[in-house]
Amino acid sequence: MKTSRRQFTRTIPALAAPAAALPAQEAGAGGTLALSDFQPKSMLVVPEHKVPRARYPVIDVHTHVGGALRQTAGAGLSVQQIVSWMDELNIRTMINLTGGFGEALARNVAGLAAKHPGRFLNCTEPAFQRIREPGYAQWQADELGRAKQAGAVGLKILKNLGLVVREEGRQGPLVKVDDARFDPMWAAAGKLGMPVFIHTSDPDAFFTPIDRFNERWDELGNHPNWSFYGKDYPPKSELLAARNRVIERHPKTTFVCLHVANHPENLDDVTGWLKRYPNMHVEIGARIGELGRQPRRARRFFEEFEDRIMFGTDATPDGKSVPQQDLTPALYHIYFRFLETLDEYFDYAPSPTPPQGRWRIYGIGLPDRILKKLYHDNAARILGLRAL
Repeated sequence: MKTSRRQFTRTIPALAAPAAALPAQEAGAGGTLALSDFQPKSMLVVPEHKVPRARYPVIDVHTHVGGALRQTAGAGLSVQQIVSWMDELNIRTMINLTGGFGEALARNVAGLAAKHPGRFLNCTEPAFQRIREPGYAQWQADELGRAKQAGAVGLKILKNLGLVVREEGRQGPLVKVDDARFDPMWAAAGKLGMPVFIHTSDPDAFFTPIDRFNERWDELGNHPNWSFYGKDYPPKSELLAARNRVIERHPKTTFVCLHVANHPENLDDVTGWLKRYPNMHVEIGARIGELGRQPRRARRFFEEFEDRIMFGTDATPDGKSVPQQDLTPALYHIYFRFLETLDEYFDYAPSPTPPQGRWRIYGIGLPDRILKKLYHDNAARILGLRAL
C-alpha cells in the first residue's frame, strides 16, 4: 500500500505542522516545521570554482531538444537560443534522442540537423504502438534502415519498454524488455552501425515504498506517478537483467545504457556489467546527484572506464522539466564543475529545493585525458564523428 504525502507527514510530528502552526520562519526551538518548508542554509565555508564553459568541446549525447521545434511564440526556448547557449558553453553537438519516426523524424532532421549542420543529430524511436500487428518484428527492423536513410544516427529506447507498453491496450501484461519480437531490431541496429541509447527502469527509490525510509520522498511526493512500486510492475532487478540479456544476445550492437545504466546507486554492479559486456557503454545524464555524493568511488569508475563513459544531461527545453533537466546554462555549469573541479558540498541542480534527494555533491576533478574522451571523443567514436 502506498503512503500519501498527507499520511506520511502525520507520522513525523517533530517536522510536520498542521495548518494553524506558526509559519516556518517563526517556529522556534521545540516548535513544528513542515518537512517541505525545511530548507537549511549550509554554514560550511569552502572554495568555489565556477566553470561557465567546458574545458573541451562537448557532445551532449542525451537531450530532448526536438521539443523546441514545437514551441509557440513566447513559450519555451527557440532553437536559435539553444544554439547561442551551445556556443557560450562550448557544446559542439547535441543528440536529440527522441526524434521519433516517420514524419516526426523528418521534421526533427529538417528543423535541427539541416538548419544547423554539425550542431544537432537525431535518433529514431520504435513504433511500439504497432507491436501487435502481424509482421511487426521485420517491419520494425526495416524501419530502422529507413530512419537511417532519413538522417537518424541511433535508436532511442524509452523506459516505456518494460514499464508502460502492454500487450492489449491498458489492461494487458507488460511487454518485456527482452521480448524476442525486438531481436531483428537490435540486430539491424548493429548491422547499420546505429548505437542503441536505452533507458531501462528508473532510480532505485522509485521501486520501493514511498515511506519515511525512502530518500527520494520529496521527489516522489511531488511526482507520485513516478513510482513503480506495487501493481504489476516488475522489480527493478528483473528489468535490468532483461536489458542485460539483450546486450549479451547482440554482441555486434553498441548499447549506450542511459543514466549510468540506471544503477549509479551501485557502481560495483555497473562495473561488473561493463566488464562482462564489451558492447555496453554508459552516459551520466541526470545522475550527477548520485555520482557526486560518492566522489572517490565515482572517480575510480571514470578512470577504469574512461573509454566507455559519455557526457549527457537529459536536458529538455520545455520549461516544464524537473530542475535537474531544465536546459539552461546553469544546468551545464554544475556538470562542468562536478567533472573539472574538486569543489566540495555544492548543489547538484540549479534549484533551492533538492529535486532528487536532500544531499549535496563533490567534484571529482578529472584529468584532461579523461575529460577529452568523456566530453567528446567517446561519443564521436561510436557515432562516426571526428575526434578532437
